[in-house]
Amino acid sequence: EVQLVESGGGLVQAGGSLRLSCAASGFTFDDYTIGWFRQAPGKEREGVSCISRSDGSTNYKESVKGRFTISSDNAKNTVYLQMNSLKPEDTAVYYCAAEFYPIVPGELDPDEYDSWGQGTQVTVSA
Repeated sequence: EVQLVESGGGLVQAGGSLRLSCAASGFTFDDYTIGWFRQAPGKEREGVSCISRSDGSTNYKESVKGRFTISSDNAKNTVYLQMNSLKPEDTAVYYCAAEFYPIVPGELDPDEYDSWGQGTQVTVSA
């Protein structure tokens, strides 16, 4: 059974940085994508960034480009989301998720993802 566990959330002032981690386990195959998503109160869950396990290609939501960086340490089965220049509008619960056997590269539609972590809260104060 695939399990994903997020960590690294917290409270930070605007302009600050946080690094989220997603520890993955239970995979018996290498063809998957790990994505980071977020959901603010009263809003729909949205894709933030994703990275392919097979070739390391990445994709980002437009509003985080240049501020967020996704990376992976395959030896540790961990994916990171480095978030810099944080803004109050980045406040949300952040989730990591896995898309098994991805068809569309760089998919950020949460409906295409198969397994989810429990989420970690990120709060950015003004």
